Amino acid sequence: MAQASYHFPRGFLWGTATSSHQVEGHNPPNNWTAWEQEKGRILHDHKSGLACDWWGGRWREDLDRAADSGQNTHRLSLEWSRIQPAPDRWDEAALDRYREIMRGMFERSLLPMVTLQHFTLPLWLAEQGGWENERIVDDFAAYARKVVEALKEYVTMWVTINEPNVVMASAYLFGDFPPGKKDLGAAMTAGRNMLRAHAAAYHAIHKIQPQARVGVAMNYRGFAPARSWSPLDRWAARTQSLMFNDLFPRAVQKGKIYLPVGFQRIPEVAGTQDFIGVNYYTRDQVAFNLFKPGELFARRFFLPGADLSDTGFIANVPQGMFDALKWALQFEVPIIITENGVEDADDDLRPRYLLQHLHQVWRAVNFNWPIKGYYHWSLVDNFEWERGWTQRFGLWELDVETQARRKRPSADLYAEICRENGITSEMVERYAPEVMSSLFPD
Repeated sequence: MAQASYHFPRGFLWGTATSSHQVEGHNPPNNWTAWEQEKGRILHDHKSGLACDWWGGRWREDLDRAADSGQNTHRLSLEWSRIQPAPDRWDEAALDRYREIMRGMFERSLLPMVTLQHFTLPLWLAEQGGWENERIVDDFAAYARKVVEALKEYVTMWVTINEPNVVMASAYLFGDFPPGKKDLGAAMTAGRNMLRAHAAAYHAIHKIQPQARVGVAMNYRGFAPARSWSPLDRWAARTQSLMFNDLFPRAVQKGKIYLPVGFQRIPEVAGTQDFIGVNYYTRDQVAFNLFKPGELFARRFFLPGADLSDTGFIANVPQGMFDALKWALQFEVPIIITENGVEDADDDLRPRYLLQHLHQVWRAVNFNWPIKGYYHWSLVDNFEWERGWTQRFGLWELDVETQARRKRPSADLYAEICRENGITSEMVERYAPEVMSSLFPD
């Protein structure tokens, strides 16, 4: 077979993503450290514990691995509870530590993308009501100003809030995240306050750094009607997408929260994103179900025979990546894939998942869509929230007890992709020959 390749534009961003609570270890009092202490909240009652020991300094060796593998950027988050441990106190030593990490990234030629808030809130803030208390808008803006002033020498690319749609669903509708509520009204209140907090931070950042690029990372989940001929299934899929995928970014674009029965104006948030971050993992089939009003009258499932991850959490649906990017086009800003990956301890599925999804990204790039970069989730195995240590997303395996790292084959594959700035038929033949005919047909 003749050799062939798919190349990406010059200057394309290739990186991996992490988040503070999941990798730093010995996390200070925040809503998730408190949540972990409540029996039954985390699968098998796992604790984040030492995590990946980044706060103890092992960020150095992990970022060495990222740089040595040809990555040119890394997305990480800051732990608000370290930086502001009390309402009236800022921890300058914590800011110095983050400044050291950012400097270390520059020394490794890794462009930092920094997320201000990735699921966790300081415990004092959570006890005041968290996202349900409108005071958080001013608190978040003050936090943004403090951080940007401290890190502006190294960082110009900011994500304000990671996956606000997941927070609305998991913390306020399904009860899987703290505060564990199942209340649509609370979810909508939290969503409005997250929108206002994002907008306040956006303006605060640009006042300090006019050249900054500021966006939100949205979890895009595909929803396909189980029976395309069924108007009820089509309605259910559209409603799922409207409420989960569209609500937040459309509000940021238009200043309106669009609902199935109308819209609410929130004009101060309009036009407050310079790029949209897309976190894509999988796609659901959706069937209308009259007996599931709490889930918007929908039953969600994967197709029989789907290519599933270790625990069945993710189905490998590469076409969903293309659909996610096509969806993101409507917001008329540059697109960055801020997360994409799969749980796979044995690294059997990950090579084909990675190659198939990046092939879909290449397809989108060749429509001249403004896609600027890709961040794989994740650099190293980490604490996966309510699922604890049961899922392994890392290119590098972590032994939680010894902190030893072991390179998975996909780490070598991703290194070749980063260095090549593309995918070659030789890579596919070597790492995932089972998808060779679909990626490079004769």
